[in-house]
Amino acid sequence: MNIEIIGYMAAVLTTSSFLPQVIKVWKSKSSKGVSVAMYIVMLTGVILWGIYGYCIGSKSVLMANLVAGILQAMILIIIFKNKRKNPR
Repeated sequence: MNIEIIGYMAAVLTTSSFLPQVIKVWKSKSSKGVSVAMYIVMLTGVILWGIYGYCIGSKSVLMANLVAGILQAMILIIIFKNKRKNPR
């Protein structure tokens, strides 16, 4: 069995876990209750995991973290746009 198959399965599951948050923030146009600090730390970790995946030649690690990074960046962009529109 090719070990990368396990990597791809893990990638699909962990990366898709961000989709409900992206959809909720996108549809509601509200990021109330979403932790900016958590997403910044998570995005930093995902970038490092992506670099690691590239360095070891693991396409599953690289792709999972690329997609997760895009989803996390989308959430952060929406959060910052909302804060600019509705400053406290």
